[in-house]
Amino acid sequence: MIRKIISGVLGVVIALAVGALIMLLQGYEPLATYGALAQFSIVGLGPFTTTLKNAVPLVLTGLSAAIAFASGPVNLGQPGQFAFGALAATLAGLYINLPPFLEIPLLMLCAIAGGALWSGLAALLRQAFDMSEFIVTLMLNMIADFFTAWAIAYPFMDKKAFSPMTPPIARSGWMPDIGQLSSSVIVMLVSVAIMWFVFQRWRAGYEWRITGQNSLFARIGGCDVRGNFVAVMLVTGALAGLAGGLVVMAGPHRFIKGLGANYAWDGIMVAIMANNGLVETLIYGIFVSAIQTGALGMELITNVPSEIAQVLQAVLVLVIVATREYAVLAFDKLAARRQAREHAA
Repeated sequence: MIRKIISGVLGVVIALAVGALIMLLQGYEPLATYGALAQFSIVGLGPFTTTLKNAVPLVLTGLSAAIAFASGPVNLGQPGQFAFGALAATLAGLYINLPPFLEIPLLMLCAIAGGALWSGLAALLRQAFDMSEFIVTLMLNMIADFFTAWAIAYPFMDKKAFSPMTPPIARSGWMPDIGQLSSSVIVMLVSVAIMWFVFQRWRAGYEWRITGQNSLFARIGGCDVRGNFVAVMLVTGALAGLAGGLVVMAGPHRFIKGLGANYAWDGIMVAIMANNGLVETLIYGIFVSAIQTGALGMELITNVPSEIAQVLQAVLVLVIVATREYAVLAFDKLAARRQAREHAA
């Protein structure tokens, strides 16, 4: 744990230093830029709650990728699963109008089912025809993108709108705010807690982790590798679908063109930064959200283009991953030297 904390903090510090160097070379003031970024993302209750709300899709899609990668399946279908979850929640919200205490859970369940359905298709193709889920999930992303674009432009388009989008969902399906905090943040935190418990404390989670580390050992040890593969694909698809549903329910309250943005791909990036750790995914997801949320304010105050934030994200991924690997080597060398001195003594 201490190694993870040290390598993570060191990676962030180095990445911020590299970002500062890039700004200096471009003629910008790094301290003022970082100050403006923090001012619009974490300083004050309003900016911080906005950052938390924006972190919801990043954390949930990152959690989806982290669990998949740590368990063996290479599920890169989060964008498509996100889109189908959002569409399922939207359609349910258009045609079902119940009291909020029934409507909100129903829409979340529909989002979960939509994401799981789309990931389950990839799992079915793998089981039935031995097709690589890596390729299948990537291809299904494109199909989901075109299908949802067609759905909001033709059968479910809002006739009063000037661009492709659905009508708004029933107001009883909107995620309520608790003060300035969106309740979708609470759903995110509960999801992280549940998945951590399953992954770290349940037998199923243990089998997933063992399969991800050594599938042959898991099979010989009696784990149902095929069944676990399907379960992981369904669970990770459900998480990505839930992310899409929450974005609709907490944000525009309808499916609009470009709804997914880069949430899912950024979530995969967060999982890579977190080295597939679930708690780490939550932390890095909020950190990346802070950068994205503060980018606009940074541009308004300092005239630094918001594209610098994208450069900073890329630098963060490269530096944090590289620092983690070098930190592991450094810690191993120190441990070996310490053991050698103890033996010599």
